[in-house]
Amino acid sequence: MELEGLTEITSTGELEEVVGAPLQRVLDKQRPALHALDREWLAASPFCLVATSDADGRCDVSPKGDPPGFTHVLDDTTIAIPERPGNRRVDGFRNVLANPHVGLLYFIPGRGDTLRINGRARLLRDAPFFERMVVKGHRPSVVLLVEVEEVFHHCSKAFLRSGLWDSRTWDPEAVPSRAHIAKNLERPNDSMSELEHYYSDERYAKLLYDAKA
Repeated sequence: MELEGLTEITSTGELEEVVGAPLQRVLDKQRPALHALDREWLAASPFCLVATSDADGRCDVSPKGDPPGFTHVLDDTTIAIPERPGNRRVDGFRNVLANPHVGLLYFIPGRGDTLRINGRARLLRDAPFFERMVVKGHRPSVVLLVEVEEVFHHCSKAFLRSGLWDSRTWDPEAVPSRAHIAKNLERPNDSMSELEHYYSDERYAKLLYDAKA
């Protein structure tokens, strides 16, 4: 689709003319290895986003969540993220097999700043440290091993602008329920009662670590 009246940015020089150049301290804050403070962050974080792309540059971002400290730190340049039962699409993992570069964004609920880690990833089906990643009886069958190349902390401006952690801005009913979305877009032949049960928090809570679910 062609859009009229667009003024496109096509070079880094043009981009800097618009947004300005970063301060030197911003450029210098990235590091090639984890600091003790980064380890503390990982130990407290229950959630991260994993960004990947395939060999042609098509992108995916996948959420990963578990109890705080779910990311296992092997050393200052190596971390491991366990995979838990899901829908088995594993889009990000398919991308890693074609293109190992990954970007990670770690959250701590209530905090506006985040920890960013970029590096190269591999998929493991077993390793001695898998036993230390068991949660509620579930031993991961796949682990994403990331060799850290860049790590730095990011400020809270996006969270403050969005009011993400401000409960006064929360409106879970602003859009139709997951069951309603599935009925309209994915499973039109299923009844709403079936879908409401299937997507209920109660059902999901029982199956979070069930590899057969």
